[in-house]
Amino acid sequence: MSDPLSQLFAALADPTRRDLVARLTDGDATVGQLAAPYRVSVQAISKHVKVLEQAGLVSRGAQGHRSSVHLEAEVFDLMTKWIERYRQRAEARYKRLDAVLAEMNDEEAGHRPAREETA
Repeated sequence: MSDPLSQLFAALADPTRRDLVARLTDGDATVGQLAAPYRVSVQAISKHVKVLEQAGLVSRGAQGHRSSVHLEAEVFDLMTKWIERYRQRAEARYKRLDAVLAEMNDEEAGHRPAREETA
């Protein structure tokens, strides 16, 4: 999967990896710190971190035996731009649909006979 956007979405498809990213918004952490709240091994979390790293979402800073994991927040700009482009397209379609429906309602109202009130 060479497309960076596809790698980003694939990496974030896993709920554990999304949670790791959310936790990294509070600051850098070691893999051990990231693994602490989970009932899985440090090695399992390390594999999740590796997937995030390959997608460009995180980087590891070497500090001897313990390396910290750093969130590369600017990567989200790529995703945000992609999402925004399609959100704008969808919004434009809905506006056109609203205009068509309003026009249909106006035409229907113009052809409706006046309601007669009975006493």
